[in-house]
Amino acid sequence: MSRINLNSYQNVPNTWDEMYISEQNLRGQYHRILNYLQKESASDLNKKEELAKRLFMSQGITFTVYDSGEGIEKIFPFDIIPRVITASEWAFIEKGIKQRLKALNLFLKDVYSNQFIIKDKVIPAALIYSCPHFLREMYQLNVPHDIYIHIAGIDLIRDYDGTFYVLEDNLRTPSGVSYMLENREITKRLFPDLIPQCGVRSVTEYPAILYKNLVALSPRAVANPTIVLLSPGMYNSAYYEHTTLARLMGVELVEGRDLVVRDQKVFMKTTTGLQQVDVIYRRVDDEFIDPLVFNPNSVLGVAGLMSAYRKGNVAIINAIGNGVADDKAVYSYVPDMIRYYLNEEPLLKNVPTYSLSDPEQQEYVFQNMHKMVIKKTNESGGYGMLMGHAATELEMQLYKQEILKDPRNFIAQPTISLSTAPCYMDGLLTPRRVDLRPYALCGPDGISIVPGGLTRVALKEGSLVVNSSQGGGSKDTWVLSA
Repeated sequence: MSRINLNSYQNVPNTWDEMYISEQNLRGQYHRILNYLQKESASDLNKKEELAKRLFMSQGITFTVYDSGEGIEKIFPFDIIPRVITASEWAFIEKGIKQRLKALNLFLKDVYSNQFIIKDKVIPAALIYSCPHFLREMYQLNVPHDIYIHIAGIDLIRDYDGTFYVLEDNLRTPSGVSYMLENREITKRLFPDLIPQCGVRSVTEYPAILYKNLVALSPRAVANPTIVLLSPGMYNSAYYEHTTLARLMGVELVEGRDLVVRDQKVFMKTTTGLQQVDVIYRRVDDEFIDPLVFNPNSVLGVAGLMSAYRKGNVAIINAIGNGVADDKAVYSYVPDMIRYYLNEEPLLKNVPTYSLSDPEQQEYVFQNMHKMVIKKTNESGGYGMLMGHAATELEMQLYKQEILKDPRNFIAQPTISLSTAPCYMDGLLTPRRVDLRPYALCGPDGISIVPGGLTRVALKEGSLVVNSSQGGGSKDTWVLSA
């Protein structure tokens, strides 16, 4: 019975490895896992991997890859070896995210009301007004409890020295939380004894905390407010997640055609007539939410929804117009927001970011393109990026031409190595690049972050791209008790 060969694990040079400090020098948080793996045979682990695939398939845990113009539904690749985070690392992450979200929420309130941050010249007015996600329809609109960001998925990466950086603030309709929950359920099946032995903290409270917050945000003081999850429908790549969250919270899953607005109130069509809706957790993007105000061709939203929202008769989660705060060009000002609104130094660092609308920064980026990752300011899912270290001269020249057409639409960041974590590949433990997306829930009682998150993995050797839409996978994230 062949045991798994642990000597094959080779640290990637100049990269923080989550498991090994150096060759053979193991980090304490991985001791129990490695001891366990050493007792397992390769065939046992192969069986576990096969079981995980079957569980994902039988539960319909798939997503859609929009590659080469085809929408192909695939099983979400899952690596069976968990990523482990110590109690002290998590305490730091949690504190840093809470600080960041407080400032971002204050920024959204300010930018849609008094605009002090613009008047005080902390952020250029032109940057805000040129942002396609700054919605004038939200100006002077009072949102319940002044909370704009109810759900955030903050993407964190680690550089070669172990420093955590925020790569993106996902503040619109962040996705992936169902994979965090499912990864844990599957890991419980694969390693039932190991989870309690390691003192892994639970993530399963997420739907209960979210539901409690949604109830608290109801504009009507009723015992059981009507809460719905508004989905674009079954052809959306995250539809599995919409159905899962609606089921776990015990709320209705609806599409735009199931709702109607009368007298500036939102109603759900039911078999017994219309029922007033108090809270909408929406997974439909801003531009499709109300065809009377935004895209007139949208069939995903609800005509008149903005009038009910402005009147205060319905709460919408997340608030509309949040995209101005997670625009990649505005991202570079988040540390300034923290200093401005909270009078504190940022705990979590930003990745250094160059604005290509600034001539000096643009010149520097063009000279160092091979060392840069260049992104469109309002794309997500890893689309439209140039990875300088892997690009040809021709690709860089063509990309430069794209940038020069509309420099405001691009930012550049130095290539950060991303930490590696152990993955089980073809019977061997090998390092692969990872990031981390913890999910923060903001309600009237404050900010809650379940101890864990979605660890995304670049499954291709040497790749830095972890997005599922670009062929990445995920693994369970274990936060250890103190």
